[in-house]
Formats: sequence, C-alpha cells, structure tokens
Amino acid sequence: MRRTVTDVVVVGGGGTGLMTALSAARLGRAVVLLEKNPKLGGTSGMSVGSISSSATQQQRAAGIEDTPDAHFEDMPKFHGPHLANRDNPALRRLLVDNMPETMRFLSDLGLVFMNPVPEPPHRVPRLHQVLPHSGAYIHLLSRACRKEGVDIRTSSPARRIVMEAGRAVGVEIDGELISARRGVVLASGDISAAPEEYRSRHLPPAMGGIAAINRTSTGDGQKMGEAVGASVVNGDIAWGPEIRFVAPPTASFITRLPPVTAFARLVKAMMGLLPQSVLRPFLMSFVTTYLAPSHGLFREGGILVNKQGERFCDELNQPHYAMAQQPDHVAYILLDGATAAKFVEWPHFVSTAPGVAYAYLPDYERNRRDICFKADTLDGLAAKIGVPAAALKRSVEAYNAGERGERPALGAGPYVALGPAKPWIVFTEGGLNVNASLQVLDKQEKPIPGLFAAGSAGQGGVLLEGHGHHLGWAFTSGRIAGRNAAFNDIAAS
Repeated sequence: MRRTVTDVVVVGGGGTGLMTALSAARLGRAVVLLEKNPKLGGTSGMSVGSISSSATQQQRAAGIEDTPDAHFEDMPKFHGPHLANRDNPALRRLLVDNMPETMRFLSDLGLVFMNPVPEPPHRVPRLHQVLPHSGAYIHLLSRACRKEGVDIRTSSPARRIVMEAGRAVGVEIDGELISARRGVVLASGDISAAPEEYRSRHLPPAMGGIAAINRTSTGDGQKMGEAVGASVVNGDIAWGPEIRFVAPPTASFITRLPPVTAFARLVKAMMGLLPQSVLRPFLMSFVTTYLAPSHGLFREGGILVNKQGERFCDELNQPHYAMAQQPDHVAYILLDGATAAKFVEWPHFVSTAPGVAYAYLPDYERNRRDICFKADTLDGLAAKIGVPAAALKRSVEAYNAGERGERPALGAGPYVALGPAKPWIVFTEGGLNVNASLQVLDKQEKPIPGLFAAGSAGQGGVLLEGHGHHLGWAFTSGRIAGRNAAFNDIAAS
C-alpha cells in the first residue's frame, strides 16, 4: 500500500472541509483533503446560502447593534419545548462567539452578502444571504485552498481511520494510507442518506425509506468515528421530512450565474437600484426552485392526490409521512379556482426564502411550468398530470362530503395542480460527540488523540434550528477544527 505523509488530513470537500483545510494550511501545515464525490461542494453547495451571525460589518453598515450574547440568548427560542433539554450550550457559545470572525474571514475571501434581514424570534436582523448563490462558498474556498497548496483529491472516499496506540494517525483510502503528523478532521456531512440499516439505529422509524436532499450524505464520518470508540449525539433529530417539488429538468438560471466576487458585487448593487419589475424574475428563479411549498396551501383548501388520483391523508396532519407510503413517494397539490385566486399576493404565498422574496402562483406559472398545471375541468387537469380522471373526481367528491373542519370545499375551476412533490429529509442533526476544541470524544467523554470533527459530522449536540445556523456552524467549526488540528502534537497528546 502506498503511503503519503502530511500534517492534517480532512475528510469531506464541502464547505466545512474546505474551511478546515484552508484554516490549517494558512498556519503553514501540509493538508490533504479527501472528497468521495467527483466534485467539491457537499450540502453547503446545495444550500440556500444564508448565515446567521451577530456583530458583523454588514450589520454595522446597516446601523444594527448586536452582540454574541444576544445571539446566544435568542437561539433557544427556535427550539420549542420538545428540544429544550437537547442542546449543547458550550458549543452554542463557541458558535456565537466565533461567528463574527468567521464572517470577516469569508468576506475577506471575497464573499458578498445581502444586507442582513430579520427572522423572528431573532431580536434584530441577523440573516446574511450570500450572492449570487451558495456555489460562491465552494468556488472561493477551493480557490483559496489551492493557492495555499492544499492537496485536494476528489473521487477519493475515506475507508477508515488508522489508529496507533489509541491515537488517530491517518486515513486509509483505496490503495493508499494518508498519514497525518498533526491530526485527522472528519468533515463529511450528516447521516440523512446513510444506508437504512444505519439510519434506523438513529432516526425514528417513520423516516424509514424517505430520501435525502443530498444523496451522498451517508454518515461516513459518524460511522468511522464510532468504529474507533466515538458516539453520535442527537441522532434522532432531523430537518424533515419536508415536502418539496421535484427539481427542474435543467439547471436553473440562478445556479448558472458565475460565483465570482465581481459579479456578486454587481448583483448586490443591482438589488439596491433596479425596480422590482426587473429584479423580481431573478429572485423568483431561486425561490421557485429550491424551497418547500407552504402548508398554507392546505389550510386554505388544497388537497394532496397520488399518482392514481387518490387523496390519501389529512393534509393538516403531517402529510409528508403519508406521502412516503404512496407510489414513488409522489403527490400533487390540487387547488380549485377560488383557492388558486388567493395565492397571487401576500399573505398567501406558495414558497419563500426568508428575507429574500415570496413566490406566488404566477411566479410558478412563469418559472416552473414543469410542475404547474392549469385546466378548466378536472378531466382536463387529470390529463395534464397523468392521473385517472375518474379517481380524481371521486377524491374531490369524497373530500367535499367528508370532515373538513373549517377548510372550504373544492369548488369550480379553473383548477391548478402543483407537482410532482415528494417528502425529503433536508439534513440530520446527529454528529459525533466533540468538546469545545472540536476533539472527538470517546464514550467516557475523553478526547481521542489526533481526531477532530466539524460541521454535521462534529455537531456534538448543538441545536441549529432557524435558518443560517447550519452554515454558520459548518464554517465556524471548520475554521476552529483546522486551527486546532494544525497546532496539535499527536506525539505529545
């Protein structure tokens, strides 16, 4: 077996892994980064791209006064009573205290952010949306890593952590041992797409068989960490299942925009100068592609039907789980003419990106013709979405005749169907148990020498509810883990 010797090995080439590698490399360490996929990016590259932080230069420029202490106090307000005792306050403190420096780090790389926007229960605007899209993180971080000499290897899945005398001293890939003089950092994402046998050990049974947004988030770091004595914290908590429309057949307009600093600055300037009539189509390309349909569609009388045209659940009672039991996990949202007419203006939106924009039915008719269908009759609508007309009519009749509570009956057309939609697990919260230095802990809560974890792989029990906290943790924990691994002395630990 070939052997390569370096200072730090990073497993995972998403935002966390790239930040980890860059942090260690800027301290003069030799770094090898291993990514199992052909391309870098991970979940960070698929994300909305927002970060929540206090005390940023963007907040100061907007006249917003904010502190990490206030951010620390506000984060638990997102949790709800069922999660109140599941958080790791020490890691929450680590996140909020270090986020301002992380934002400076990212801005110095050339990342451009929109002015911070509000998201209650945050007391002040803290949500910073990157421009033009989340691919900018991967583009600029990977460019900086290569400039610092990081050895980036794609299509290189890590197989196991190599241990000697109780210490992590490297990572084995196919046909090669990558030895690490300083440390190994696991930055390989969550367990949302892990094999069902592994997911079932952590996630609730009701999530069995539900697909993940990132199909390569297979829990590699968690599994390798457990194999050397570590444990997973909060493995039963997940974002989702969440109903989302299927992806468009071709890449959206916004994902094709160049993720370079000069263009991002131009976009930000345009957002402050251009009229909404010009700016709105740009924003709608984003909001109608990536986000979940509002459950307001169901509260106002929309129903779900499967590929056979059959209504299969109470849409107000966790319909995502019922969708997972339908053929191909697929359903369509059916609206009558009166309900469809509501979803053309506030407060009846189809989807939204917090602080960015709201999307209404006309936006879907313009930007997502592949999932937005309209017909004067149920027969015509059934033909357009490919379901049996007789079954669709029976579903509407049964809904109208049944218990609906305060929901209106489905009346006359023109009818609208949105879909196909499917339930997805967006990401999971279960990461390896770590301390405030991002060292992986064994079952006796003692550090495993030479082994660190960051991002979802090293979430350590910190709850990241609310938009922008997962990316904030990804970059902040990666920056700290890279620094600590660079200064680690395995021989003396």
